[in-house]
Amino acid sequence: NEYKSYLRMVKKDQSEDEIYISSVKKEFSRTRTKEFSAHTSKAHCVAWNCNGKFIASGSVDKTAIIQSFKDDRLSREFSLKGHDDAVDQLSWHPTDPNIIATVSTDKTLRLWDIRTPQKSVGCIVTKGEVINMTWKNNGGTIALGNKDDLISFVDYKSQKILQEKEFGFEVNELAWNNSDTQFYLTSGSGSIHVLEYPSLNELMVLPSHTAHCICLKFSPDKEHFATGGADALINIWDADELVCLKSFSRLEWPVRTISFNYDGKLLASGSEDLVIDISHVTTGEKVTTISCNAFPFCVSWHPTRNILAFVTDDKSKHSDKHSRDSDKSTGCVKLYGL
Repeated sequence: NEYKSYLRMVKKDQSEDEIYISSVKKEFSRTRTKEFSAHTSKAHCVAWNCNGKFIASGSVDKTAIIQSFKDDRLSREFSLKGHDDAVDQLSWHPTDPNIIATVSTDKTLRLWDIRTPQKSVGCIVTKGEVINMTWKNNGGTIALGNKDDLISFVDYKSQKILQEKEFGFEVNELAWNNSDTQFYLTSGSGSIHVLEYPSLNELMVLPSHTAHCICLKFSPDKEHFATGGADALINIWDADELVCLKSFSRLEWPVRTISFNYDGKLLASGSEDLVIDISHVTTGEKVTTISCNAFPFCVSWHPTRNILAFVTDDKSKHSDKHSRDSDKSTGCVKLYGL
């Protein structure tokens, strides 16, 4: 009886997955990509704020641009100026829709309140060039990872560095678990290092990829996380059991950017392939692909709708360097799902 009950449950789950996949495939079949101008040079990063009313992008032009999202359109609101070099990463506060952090090649972290966008509300000099950044779930701390594999933890309120730790291996993306009691690092060896927080004692090392493990993202409910690697694989993990549930890949190049949609059932992934792959998380089935004129740097799902924002390199290595199309799309934020 227990086995029959289990089989019924499995069939029910499969049926629900099929209905969901069919529904989103139909939804995406009626959509296209729209471009919205933002920067004068290529954009490196893009992210929605927690309520989906604003989107930010950071660029080689030394600015972060804030645009409002209304009636399925982006409208430019503010230009955050203060960095002396390219804005390489940005990250919104997890619960306050007005607070955003930016880091730059100029080796500073700046904190901004978009209600007073004329000047940053904080500037912290970082040790080295920061390549990854994430907020603690409660919004109290920002973790920064630099090119020299040094992790710094910055207190949001005091704007002071709380602690630092240098690692003897290549550190890529960073993340806290749901309870903020564990801190995750992806490494150049292809593994995930799970540390106790705040002690930063190593709890375990999870083999994940056969080459560099580049990116890691948690689902909105924090029940799963996904990793992308230089082996072109995407792995889906159970966040409680810390077991790999599924691996899939339709990309041919290293996976550099991933994002879960609002309900955690879809995963967008980008690499140097000229497409963004959108997969169903549970089954690994392809839902759709988004064609790009150049490889995507960063992908980010809207927090409540199936709308994917992304920014790409200026032009494809396969395209004419002087084509009007590539000039026109320079520094654009692109939205798919409208």
